[in-house]
Amino acid sequence: MSKAKYVYDVFEIYFISYKGQANLHVFEDWCGSSVAQLRKNLHFPLYPHLRTAVKKLAVAPRWKNYGLRIFGFIHPYRDGDFQFAVSSDDNSEFWLSSDESPLNARLLAYVGRLGSEWTAPGEFSKFRSQSSKPVHLIYSRRYYFEVLHKQDDKGSDHVEVGWRPFLPGLKYEVIDSSYISLYTDESGLKMNGVGHIPQTLASHSRTPREVWPISRHGADMLRPDPRDTFFSIPMIEPSRLDNLLPPCAYSPSYVVKDFPIARYQGLQFVYLSFVYPNDFTRLTHMERENKCFYRESPIYLEKFGFYKYMKMDEEEEDGPYFFAHPDGVYSSLSYLADRKEESQSKGEKKPASTVRTQNISSVLLDWEPPPTTPAGVTAPGLNSSVKSIPTASSITSSLKSPEATASQQEPDPDEGPEEGGLSDYSYEEADPRPGWAEEAINWQRTFSVNTMDFELLRSDWNDLRCNVSGNLQLAESEVVDVLAQYMEKLNEHNGGIYTLLRIINVEKRRDSARGNRYLIELELMERGKRVVRLSEYIYLLQHPGQMEDSLENGEGSTPYAKPLLCQPTTLKWRHSVMVHFVVPVKNQARWVQQFISDMELLHLETKDDNFSIIIVDFQSDDMDVEQALKDSTVPRYEYLRREGNFERSAGLQIGVDSIKDSHSIVFLCDLHIHFPLNILESIRKHCVEGSLAFAPIVMRLGCGSSPQEPDGYWEVNGFGLFGIYKSDFDKVGGMNTEEFKDRWGGEDWELLDRVLQNGLEVERLRMRNFFHYYHSKRGMWNAQMKKGPKG
Repeated sequence: MSKAKYVYDVFEIYFISYKGQANLHVFEDWCGSSVAQLRKNLHFPLYPHLRTAVKKLAVAPRWKNYGLRIFGFIHPYRDGDFQFAVSSDDNSEFWLSSDESPLNARLLAYVGRLGSEWTAPGEFSKFRSQSSKPVHLIYSRRYYFEVLHKQDDKGSDHVEVGWRPFLPGLKYEVIDSSYISLYTDESGLKMNGVGHIPQTLASHSRTPREVWPISRHGADMLRPDPRDTFFSIPMIEPSRLDNLLPPCAYSPSYVVKDFPIARYQGLQFVYLSFVYPNDFTRLTHMERENKCFYRESPIYLEKFGFYKYMKMDEEEEDGPYFFAHPDGVYSSLSYLADRKEESQSKGEKKPASTVRTQNISSVLLDWEPPPTTPAGVTAPGLNSSVKSIPTASSITSSLKSPEATASQQEPDPDEGPEEGGLSDYSYEEADPRPGWAEEAINWQRTFSVNTMDFELLRSDWNDLRCNVSGNLQLAESEVVDVLAQYMEKLNEHNGGIYTLLRIINVEKRRDSARGNRYLIELELMERGKRVVRLSEYIYLLQHPGQMEDSLENGEGSTPYAKPLLCQPTTLKWRHSVMVHFVVPVKNQARWVQQFISDMELLHLETKDDNFSIIIVDFQSDDMDVEQALKDSTVPRYEYLRREGNFERSAGLQIGVDSIKDSHSIVFLCDLHIHFPLNILESIRKHCVEGSLAFAPIVMRLGCGSSPQEPDGYWEVNGFGLFGIYKSDFDKVGGMNTEEFKDRWGGEDWELLDRVLQNGLEVERLRMRNFFHYYHSKRGMWNAQMKKGPKG
């Protein structure tokens, strides 16, 4: 047999087995209507939701919020020049190679780039971009092609590619099964096997930093913050802090040990911490749709806006004005009186010495917060607040109602158009009729307003009604007072070798009955040569004489006359303790692979070896999870396989039970999470054995949103992402695997109830750049897919 004959026979066998179909990759649960939006999908192009095949280049799933990638080979039926065209709802692109190599693919035709463009089925001439220039093809060759399509939740979804010989008068015909073949047969491949997927200019694997080098999104949280990389600075030597402050017992008044808590009511006993400086976790870019931060009735805001905070200069009214209260209209005098204690705790602390205050203040000036959100805004004076806010009645009397004016002059709808008037279909405005009064606009109207600190209206209760507000803001004056005392003690203890460079982060848990707890994180210069970080819990006791009696050493109390800055004996976080991420999975190949990749990146960027991932696999058949872990570069892993249906509670418990060291931290986790690089240190410093557990608030991304373009909301109700020492987890009884055997949802609240009843605090903070990816429940866990209609 000649070599040419052999090659021809091999090609013939290939074509017979692969012909009549093209590869189809589906990316579900992704909003937007442009192909550019499809390329922003976390899993595009290597990890689609579904891999299948189609028999012609005309696809209409009759679904919503998805993207398609169709690729394979085109086999021309003759030599000559061909012209291609694409039609779709919404946007689409058609790429064709000059040969069989995907690397040579070039864009020939497309429908739109903005997402607003679409065509009707078979409409190949709506846009100039839809049809290609003539392309010369040879009958005996095959040509790689690729189609990208994006569909939102509106319209009649479809995408089709037509072709025709480049001759006058010929119509486009859809490319059918006779002229296409698969790029590769994927039927026997696991979903995490991606080596065969072609990488092209149309769709190739890029890292998020390459895709979005500069974000133009309006979220303040995307701006760099020293907190994000603070973990990379060397830690101060622990011996420098030994006996720095007097020891004191830590026993907050809000701990509810052995207190009877009704089912799912534990979240009512979780308090929020205050932070300084502003971490910009407030989702200001979402407040066009959700203004709950201002604690106003949405109906009131829709009708009156924020005019009540303004005093129109042309108005002469005197008398009291009112704030709106969440439960109705509330006199500003009464409301501010109720907030007196909170206002004092935030802005009226006794100042430190002049020298100490000046030194700390000079550090604060280095922060230069954006002018739109000045740091440390103080509450307005009581009298000025009362005078600056008009009543609803004064607003309505000062605003002329155009609806009322229009209704008084409403013409009879049964009357036809007057002579010379315009028809209902005219796009021009008719001239005003004689006798109609136009509403006057006072362009010269001015007003007076007082500085408003809306943070004063917030409390440290776990607010379940507002999911766009950020972490509570701690008053700058309080930070100055506490840190001035601490820096003085630090330098007295170490011979004056430390200079405060930056205040990175201060977190306060308020307890007006016994004393406030602070986590202080400072960037220091040591001996003028070395930069170090300090991250320690300190306590400001309100009644130190009483608290000292409870110390275990049995020494007598010291009758301090003022609040004591001290070191809580049971509140010390371990800087290098092992953290175990526990994740139960079932048939979630693309998310499992993404999770493993994220953990590899975490290890690469932090160089932190003290964490492991524990995956409990409920018989996944879409990928070899164990092999993926073996092939990874994560520092430690544990693979546990379990038979039967997916059970989240049981999976988490199995994972925790596999941990040998009870003095390590367990982080109950989810697959669909984007982790910030400081996640390990955040977990460690907010988990203290026997005292503190951590339930960070994650931001849920909306459909089509990404960490680079984070539209969404804070998951203020969820406690499923939970960090706790294994010894404490075992002490509270672990997961409730009996009650939540065949279902999930509520197991996190039930666990929270028991954690609180056992005397642990739960730290609750919104964490920067900590996201939950949008996904639906389609095809997940134990869900059964019902067959759709054929038509």
